[in-house]
Amino acid sequence: MARNIKLLVYPVKNVEKAKAFYGKFLDIEPYVEGAYYVGYRVGDVEVGLDPNSSVGPIAYTDVKDIRSSLQAMIEVGAETVQDVKDVGGGMLIARVKTLTVMLLGLDNNQSSY
Repeated sequence: MARNIKLLVYPVKNVEKAKAFYGKFLDIEPYVEGAYYVGYRVGDVEVGLDPNSSVGPIAYTDVKDIRSSLQAMIEVGAETVQDVKDVGGGMLIARVKTLTVMLLGLDNNQSSY
């Protein structure tokens, strides 16, 4: 099911302070900036800042079929936190709470295939 982990999203309270920190820490400028999300590309991994979230960090694993992967996770005891949602550009995401009470995200980023 899981192919890789290419996206780590951190909740932030103050996006401007977080951008200053991550810009310095990662030594790069964000490739995308918006009120809803700030993203940095570090090699093959994307580091995201989410000013609208209070949970995390969340590691998103890239899956080929997000709906069947979500269902498979539920069947082995995961609890849906966020059902499949289109977040733009054809990218679908979902979130589950695992048996160890950590959040795990699934994404179906078509550009990865």
